[in-house]
Order: sequence, then structure tokens, then C-alpha cells
Amino acid sequence: MKNPISCDSRNRAYKNGKTFEDCKAEARKKTQMLSNEIQTNNEISWKYILEVANHDEIVYKLTLKYLREMGYNIGNYLSPKVIKNYNNSTNSSSSSSSNNNKE
Repeated sequence: MKNPISCDSRNRAYKNGKTFEDCKAEARKKTQMLSNEIQTNNEISWKYILEVANHDEIVYKLTLKYLREMGYNIGNYLSPKVIKNYNNSTNSSSSSSSNNNKE
């Protein structure tokens, strides 16, 4: 019979032997630190985030995901930087007013 731990994809080791849960926890910590830097500097580059993530692809991608969830504009390949999203409150109020106009 096969060892159930080795067949369980949830126990897969990522860079430096970390589990996915370890990567998520590390990304959350880095997201908080980077959020403070974005508030101070108004933007940070993807390259800088990759350096902070120690070139760990999973942590890097999770960090971008968490920054987007916090409301930051994470950019795209044409503009590889994370900036404050000033239109966050404007978009939600305009969409609710447009719904009222349809009635």
C-alpha cells in the first residue's frame, strides 16, 4: 500500500520545503509590509515585490493577490507596478447610482 502522505497533494513542498500554508502566511506578512510602503511611496514595482518575496514565485503571486484584495491597483504587463487605487470609493457609488437609474 502506498504512503498516504506522499500521495496527498495538500502536503506538497514548495521552495525551501515550505507548504502552501507556509507560503500563504509569509505572503500575508509581506503584504502588510508592502502596503505600508505603498502608502508612503504611492507605488512599488513588481520587481521589488519579487525581491521582497526572495524570488519565491508562489509567495510573489499570493502577495500580488492579497494586495489586489486590499484594493490596490496591481497593474499589468504594460505597467508592472502596484499603486494606490484612488477610484475605489468612486466606482462603488457610481455603480449603485447607475442601478437606480435603470428602475
